[in-house]
Amino acid sequence: MDAEILAVGTELLMGQIANTNAQYISNRLPDVGVNVYYHSVVGDNPGRLKECLNIALNRSDVIIMTGGLGPTKDDLTKETVAEVLNRKLVLQEEILEKMKDFFKRFNRPMTENNIKQAYLPEGSIVIKNSNGTAPGCIIETGEKVVIILPGPPSEMRPMFEETVIPYLEKKSEYRLESRFIRIFGIGESLMEDKILDLVENQSNPTIAPYAKEGEVTLRITARYENKKDCEDIITPVVEEIKRRLGDTVYSTENKNLEEVAAELLLQRGTTISIAESCTGGLVAGKLTDIPGISKVFNRGIVSYSNEAKMENLGVRAETLKKHGAVSRETAIEMAEGMRKVARTDIAVAITGIAGPEGGTPQKPVGLVYVALADKEEVKCKELRLWGNRARIRNVTALHAFDMIRRYMLKLPIED
Repeated sequence: MDAEILAVGTELLMGQIANTNAQYISNRLPDVGVNVYYHSVVGDNPGRLKECLNIALNRSDVIIMTGGLGPTKDDLTKETVAEVLNRKLVLQEEILEKMKDFFKRFNRPMTENNIKQAYLPEGSIVIKNSNGTAPGCIIETGEKVVIILPGPPSEMRPMFEETVIPYLEKKSEYRLESRFIRIFGIGESLMEDKILDLVENQSNPTIAPYAKEGEVTLRITARYENKKDCEDIITPVVEEIKRRLGDTVYSTENKNLEEVAAELLLQRGTTISIAESCTGGLVAGKLTDIPGISKVFNRGIVSYSNEAKMENLGVRAETLKKHGAVSRETAIEMAEGMRKVARTDIAVAITGIAGPEGGTPQKPVGLVYVALADKEEVKCKELRLWGNRARIRNVTALHAFDMIRRYMLKLPIED
């Protein structure tokens, strides 16, 4: 089955709120074997809504509509659907009674316009709303299905999970499941070149690349009838991609780099401390997002100024004078000093120029050094990054976590 999500609400078009419903629904539909091919957003205008609905009915099997079920005059989703499908709106007495109980329970007056929410297109399957007054409904019309849900996510999501998912699961002939391969340290174009024949010859499973900030994700999606078939379809492709891309693959479980690095530290009980300059605590902040990380993370120091580098980390004044704050030598001394101060197994240090100012021809914006020290040696990596300040800081953090990952797995760390 092919689905289309049609969101109704002028507030969505105006950018006043984000369409998180479409994201949620799109993420769940493949689990029951439903493809999502179109997203549409239309304001609270019956003429344009009618036009969008007719287009959706011509090209999709399932149309899931969200919003426009409130009690006010501009809430016209049900009315428009009823008109397009040539159905009468019928008062649902059971819904009306529940609405009266709802208002009575909260000691609120029920106004006349609330009654319109108890009307649904004739022949509808009612979707109960336990968190609000607006019910949803499923309307079967020939081989097409129109599903109407309220806009507030706190109401829409439980209704979708409790009624819509089981309904679609029964109608679907197969299931869809995706595996995500997370990749760091190789660009999208080079990655695609290494697996181009797999992409060009794909059928089941399908392979879709997604470039994110500083990294690449591959989505491997299988269509199957039972779980064993799914594993037989996906696993060989995942293993072949891992073989070709080598240690640039850091997760096949859709975990991010900081999660992977943190898990390795926790599994092996390796204590860590972090000294940051241009990232200003970003790496430490991401690390402390991981539950239980206090077992291995000792402390983080933001040594932004030269004085802080000398006072808190023991960086020598002559090193800063000769090589500057942004240098391999300074990064190494920061990492060594951090490890000694915190008495941890390893320490990571970062110094660089995030911009937009501060760069020179010799040391341009985007020059960053990331160092990792243990009791025996210090590894230091020079980065030449591009983009705005936020991107440079974020990609630097990714490199720091990848360095931790590589150290823990005894993988090579390039200078």
